Order: sequence, then structure tokens, then C-alpha cells
Amino acid sequence: MVQIWLVELLKGTGKLFLNPVLYYLVFLAGILGVMRVKRERKNFHIRAYDAYFELRQLFPTGLLIGLVLSIIVVAAGIVVPFAAILLIAGFTFLWSLTTNVRWVSPAYTVGAAFFAIILFAENNWSIPPFTDAFHSIGDKVYPSMVIILGLLLIAEGMMIVKNGSIGTSPKLAKSKRGQSIGVHEVKRIWMLPMFFLIPGDVLHLPFEWWPVFHIGAKEFSLILVPFAIGFHQQIKGMLPKEAVELHGRRVIFLGSLVTILSTAGYWNPLYAIVVASLAIIGRESLALLAYLKDEGLPFYFSKKNQGLMIIGIIPESPADKMGLQAGEIIAKVNGMLVLDEKVFYEALQKNRAHCKLDVLDTNGEIRFVQRVLFEGDHHELGILFVHDERKYDEKIG
Repeated sequence: MVQIWLVELLKGTGKLFLNPVLYYLVFLAGILGVMRVKRERKNFHIRAYDAYFELRQLFPTGLLIGLVLSIIVVAAGIVVPFAAILLIAGFTFLWSLTTNVRWVSPAYTVGAAFFAIILFAENNWSIPPFTDAFHSIGDKVYPSMVIILGLLLIAEGMMIVKNGSIGTSPKLAKSKRGQSIGVHEVKRIWMLPMFFLIPGDVLHLPFEWWPVFHIGAKEFSLILVPFAIGFHQQIKGMLPKEAVELHGRRVIFLGSLVTILSTAGYWNPLYAIVVASLAIIGRESLALLAYLKDEGLPFYFSKKNQGLMIIGIIPESPADKMGLQAGEIIAKVNGMLVLDEKVFYEALQKNRAHCKLDVLDTNGEIRFVQRVLFEGDHHELGILFVHDERKYDEKIG
């Protein structure tokens, strides 16, 4: 029995590389990186992170979370029809065409696939060349899909909290009053691989109670499925880390609620329809709530009378090594009060071998940082500022 499971595990893993979603997510992550670099160069004449940054974020965070969810799903015996996996992949491609990366989220891809399964079953529709997969779904509402949806929402929230605030992208925009302000934006896509039990002919029932959420089959196969998790948030009124983590915790709460309520589908599958609707509406409401909260706050990254506001730090630059952070204000450079970039640059030239900064941190407390400068170091320490000397056509959206 153990040998059979191991062989099926290897076969299921191999099926991951046959799934076009895997390669499509690599493509999307690459596109996001190129677009971000292009925008940052337009605003600051230099990019913060390289174009491969989003690609490097694609896999690591989701691998461990996907492993944990796979153990839960397989141990609990949660079975989904293969047609559902096909539809989830289809909606992943479809929603990505909107160019709004947050639509490539489980709430919208798995949620849409759940309701599509119902329509396909009731109308006896199919998609060539997968006719057999769709004809075998019958006319059932599958509560197992809603449980998966809840678990994936929890995973999405965890990934937002853990990874979403890393490398948020600064950009310059204009307020409704024409004032130049700074905004931080996160456009991230993650791949979360999960093992699923689908109807097959290899794995037999090891226990009488297993699987719990079945679809009528008695034999099963394993398949490793790559799920896309897209996230987009723009922040102008808070520190990016605080705003993103708050949003992530709310998504975790929604996912937990959906997962708990979805178990009611075990007794009455019609409850699954209500909970799936709650998941979609709830996820969209959280995005709206984050937007409205941010809109109601004053601009965080705007020109300050105390000095120059830092909107971004270039990785591995002198500023990064000095521990400077976005949201801090540089009040003095080498003893000179600085209110614009021209004076900041002139102050640096006073002593090219050593730099001493008076910095107001995000709590408004002053601290002093200094560093020896070396030949080849960035001439402005690698700091991206909020300023108003340039004219920008970009509006907040």
C-alpha cells in the first residue's frame, strides 16, 4: 500500500509540469517585473528591485503552505472532480486577461469554477477533448470545492502577510489638488501547488470514513495542481507594511470563516452555494474596504517641512546598509538642513568620504546615522525621494 502511494505521489508531482498554468504564471510574473521597472525608471530614473524580483517571489512562499494544505486535503479525503481543475485553470487564464492581477485569486477562480460546475452539470455541457471528465460530474453540488476555496483564502492571507509587504514598489503620482505625492504599490503573483484526490483507478479506500467529502467514486488518483494567487494593493495613507499586513489578516479571517461554514455542505450541499457566494462577495468587500480606508487618510508620502521624505530605498545601496526606511524623513545631511534634493546633493559633496544624517523615524523621533562612503557608491546614497520639482502626468488610480 505504501509503495502504491509513493508511486502515485511521484506521478502526481510529474503532472504539475504538464499543467500550462505553471508556465503561464512564470510569464505573468516576468511581465509584472518588467512593467514595474519601466514605471520606476520613469519616475526616478532608476529601478528599486531588478525585473526578476517578482519571478523570485513566485515560488518559495507558496511551497511550504501548499505542502501543509496538501496534507490536510489528502488526510481529510477531500475529493474534487477533474473537471473542476480544468475550469479553475480556464478561469485563471480568463481573469488574467483583465490585466487586474488581484482577479487571479482563489475567490474568483475557484469561486467561478464552482458555479460553472453546477451549470455544466445541469445542462450536460462539456469541453472537448475533456468530454468524459465533464460527463462524469453528474448533477451534484460539490461542497469539497468550497472547502478548498476556504483553505486557499487562508493561504492567500498568509502569503499577503508574509510576502506582500516585501519590496513594495514606490511611485510618484499627483493628488486631486495637483500636489506631487508618493504611493506604494504591490502587484504580486504567487504559485501555490496542492495535491488533490481526483477520481481514478489507483488508490483504494484505506478507511471506512475516508474520503469524507467524496463525489461518488471509490478509487482515486493524486494530482499536483498549481494555483495562482494574485494580489494588488495601492497605499498612499499608511506605511506599506502596516497596510498590507492588515489586509492579509482580514483575508485570513474570511478564509477561516468560509472554511468553517463550508463544512455545512456535508449535510446539505445547497449550503455550499451560499458559502461560495459569501467567499466571492467577502473578498471583493475586503478589497473595497482597503481602498476606502486608504482614500480617507491624509497623504503619508508627501513633501514635508521638516526635511526630505524617503519613499524608497534601493537594495544593497549605502542607504540600505545604513538602515534607512521608507517613511522616514532626512532633516540634515552633514549638519546642513535639507528641504530639496539639490541641497541634499550639495550637502553630500561637503564630505564625500563620510556621511552623517539626522533622521526623523516613522514615530517622529530623531536618530543619527553615519557611514563611510566608498568610490562607486550611489551619489545620492540610493534613496528615492518625494519631491515636487518634476511634473508627472500619472494620476492615482
